[in-house]
Amino acid sequence: MIEKVNPKHPDKIADRIAGAIVDLAYTKEANPKIAVEVLIGHGHCKIIIENSVKFNETDIFDLVYRITETNNINIEIISVPQDVELAKNQAEKIRCGDNGIFKGMPLTEEEKEISKIARLLYKQYNSDGKYILNITNDIYQNDKLIICQSNAKKEDIARIFSEAGFNLTINPLGDWTGGTDVDTGATNRKLGSDMGEAVTGGGLHGKDLSKADVSVNIYAHLKAQEIGKPVELYCAIGDETIDGKPYEEIVEIAREYINNMGGFEKLAEWGLF
Repeated sequence: MIEKVNPKHPDKIADRIAGAIVDLAYTKEANPKIAVEVLIGHGHCKIIIENSVKFNETDIFDLVYRITETNNINIEIISVPQDVELAKNQAEKIRCGDNGIFKGMPLTEEEKEISKIARLLYKQYNSDGKYILNITNDIYQNDKLIICQSNAKKEDIARIFSEAGFNLTINPLGDWTGGTDVDTGATNRKLGSDMGEAVTGGGLHGKDLSKADVSVNIYAHLKAQEIGKPVELYCAIGDETIDGKPYEEIVEIAREYINNMGGFEKLAEWGLF
């Protein structure tokens, strides 16, 4: 059983704003140290940034307007330097920036299928949506698919899946508009949608590559897909080696993955699948 939300869901709006701010930090430094939290909803957006770089607030306002598709929003930014003691951890070289446990899981057929469904509906409607899939067999006859898609008619969605064979529940409360005027969004609140069965304790979004929440999660995910079985890792802040590899190498693996996706904002759109 798996839930997937699309990039217009309020929680993903928050993740995308946080990711875009991290992207902006990487245009100013090769290895910035940054952590971003975003809370958004009902015409307000509050952003807290711990960072090693200086931003022009106008640039942050512009990216919020772009991602929310409105400039009718009250934006509050709190920006503070990274803690001095934590900064010392990275002074000489890139070391693990978090304590944590991490898990990579091979993607299931259920996760792959819900990812296809979510992208299909997002391409069709380009608006807030969330979806749940419970596959019980290989022929879909008893498989449950719940679709909550804003700005869409139930009969139109039913037509899209008329031959799929799913047991469908579509917009059970009727038509709805969705978005941040209906609900609030917060950074890293939809990690189940982003990471599936690999969710542990860390947040994937709004952080630079020195943070294990980003780099070790991505590394564990990629390794699990490669070897076809679960990967479990742990680390302490300051570690220089994880899974027998220099931490700097794990950071570069994650950097390549994120660059291939198009950046931290793009990672925030759908997560790891």
